[in-house]
Amino acid sequence: MQAILFNGLNQPLQLGTVAMPVPAADEVLIEVCRCGICGSDLHMTQDPAFNIAPGSVLGHEYSGRVVECGKQVNNLKVGDAVAVAPLRGCGQCASCLRGEPAWCPAFSLQGGGFAQWATAKGHQCRVIPSSVGLKDSALAEPLAVALHGVMRAGLKPGAKVLILGAGAIGLAVAYWARRLGAATVAITDLGDWQRERALHLGATQFLVGDGALPACIAQNLGSAADIVFECVGRPGLIAQAIDHVRPRGTVVVLGLCTVADRFMPFQAVSKEVNLIMSAFFNMDEFCAAVDVLDGPDATPLTMVSETVSLAEMPLAFEALRQRQHQCKVMVAPQQA
Repeated sequence: MQAILFNGLNQPLQLGTVAMPVPAADEVLIEVCRCGICGSDLHMTQDPAFNIAPGSVLGHEYSGRVVECGKQVNNLKVGDAVAVAPLRGCGQCASCLRGEPAWCPAFSLQGGGFAQWATAKGHQCRVIPSSVGLKDSALAEPLAVALHGVMRAGLKPGAKVLILGAGAIGLAVAYWARRLGAATVAITDLGDWQRERALHLGATQFLVGDGALPACIAQNLGSAADIVFECVGRPGLIAQAIDHVRPRGTVVVLGLCTVADRFMPFQAVSKEVNLIMSAFFNMDEFCAAVDVLDGPDATPLTMVSETVSLAEMPLAFEALRQRQHQCKVMVAPQQA
C-alpha cells in the first residue's frame, strides 16, 4: 500500500510503499478515508523527545471504514464507518474500562493514518452516526482534545475566556467554550488569517498583534479573564496567560512545548492562579466530538481548510510550518 514515511529528524516526509498491515485478534483493518495533520505531527518530525523510528507512518487523527475484523472483535463489523481514537491501551485495566485509555500502563499514541490502510484495536473505534459524514469525523480527535481542556477548566456559563493561539486547537476551544455558555471568548493570533473562521466558530473577539499583543489584549479585554487557554506551545505563553487571568482564575495549558520555559511563580502565587495541564481526552469526550459533526452544516467543519492526496501531502505538511491561511489540512489516502 502507499503511505507517507518518516525518514528521520528534520528530513521531509516521503511517499513510499509498505506492506499492508495485518490486524491482530483484537484489532480491525481500516480503509482510511481522512487523516488530519496535527501540530504534534510537525513536532514529531523535528524533536528527538518523541523518539520516532525511521520508517514510521505518522497520522493519528483519522476515520475510515472497517474492512476486516480480528476474531476477538465483537463490537464492530465489516463495513462500519468509524472514527478512531488514537489512545491505544490494553482495553482491560481500570483506566481503559472507565474510558480513559491515556492513563493505561500500556498506553501509546497510535499513528498510521497517513496511509491507505491502518489497524486499530476494536475498543479505540466509535461507529459514526449515519448523519455524520465519514470524511468529517476525522475532526473528532482535535475536537475531543479541546473539549477535554474546556472540561478541565470547569468553565461555567457567563465566563470570560481568553484563548492564546488561533490554530486548530484554539479554534476548537472557542467552539466548545461558547457552546458551553461562555459570555466572552477572545482569541489571539499573530496574524489576521483565522479571524473569519474564529468568529464563525463562536469567538466574540479576535485580537491580532506581534510584540504588542499583551497590550492589545489588555486594551480590548477590559477586565482580566476568568479562564485563559494557552494553545500555542511556545516559551513565554504560560507567563502571558498568568498575566491576563484574574485573581483565582484558571490557566489551562494545551499547547505542546518541548523546550524549557519559565515564568515568575510569585505572579501566579500572589493571584492564587489555578494552573492546569491538559492532554488527550476520555472516550465520552471523543463521542461528544463525533456527535457535533452532524450533517454538512456542522459548525466545526469550517476548520478544514484543505484536503490533499498522499502524493500532495509532503509539500502541504512543510507549508504548515509557516502557517498562514491554513487551518486543519486533511489527507485523503484513497484520493488519486
